[in-house]
Amino acid sequence: MNYTTQEFMVSACSRLIKDNECVFIGVGIPLLAGVVASKIHATNSVLIYEAGGVGAVSRRLPWSISDNATTDNALVATELWRVLGDVQRGFIDVAVIGGAQIDKFGNLNTTVIMGPGNSYQKPKSRLPGSGGANDLASSAKRVLIIMKLEKRKFVEKLDYITSPGFITGREAREEFGLKGGGPEAVITNKCIFRFDPSSKEMYLDELFPGVTVEEVKSDVGWELKLAEDIKTVNPPTAKEIEIMHKIDPLGVVLGSKSAQGNQSFDEYYEIMKKCYESIALLL
Repeated sequence: MNYTTQEFMVSACSRLIKDNECVFIGVGIPLLAGVVASKIHATNSVLIYEAGGVGAVSRRLPWSISDNATTDNALVATELWRVLGDVQRGFIDVAVIGGAQIDKFGNLNTTVIMGPGNSYQKPKSRLPGSGGANDLASSAKRVLIIMKLEKRKFVEKLDYITSPGFITGREAREEFGLKGGGPEAVITNKCIFRFDPSSKEMYLDELFPGVTVEEVKSDVGWELKLAEDIKTVNPPTAKEIEIMHKIDPLGVVLGSKSAQGNQSFDEYYEIMKKCYESIALLL
């Protein structure tokens, strides 16, 4: 079967979501992963969006976390402060997040990229910041991280710690009083990393088909540890891919296309009509 990198990442992430879990997701690949899981093996899971939609069965692909589609057929349409309060109270089983940089202990940076000679006040790039990611990384029972594997992203030292992973390793999370379990896996476009239960350091656990260990190591900015038995990730199934494309018929996420732009009203109407008609087949 032919499949794209995006389809592979959605599939790999969705399989880590368990039935009966409260799943905190964003848009993009995390959203597709959550919906695929809820339609195949985690049919009793509850999807939660940061803006307050709980248990939505969206009628089209949401463009953002505050899109009205995130409350379609929802169990509850509440507010951001409420769902993040539930995160801090320990009610969220698994959260799916990403970042611009990650280190070997799963700490994430979504705040600034410094660059040589730059400072926090005048960085090379200023990023969106935490949003709800710090709450999720600190308090969710499990955290799944999705990132593209690149050496500039997988770094020895972060320019800024926005969201904590295992901080400095071992018992550091407990020493800082964080209630969540920390990151469980990092899903990339080439492999899946997991964390050593003792040292809490990231290690290579599974490879995508056709990817070599040396290829992965060359994209990591530290001396990467390896599992004793490195496995191969099973590719997406036909059913998983079918569901993905019914959720995202225009390829906004899967094909890196944009359904938003300078369309006329009639063109935009046809885009929305196709989205609603496609996802209706899943409802």
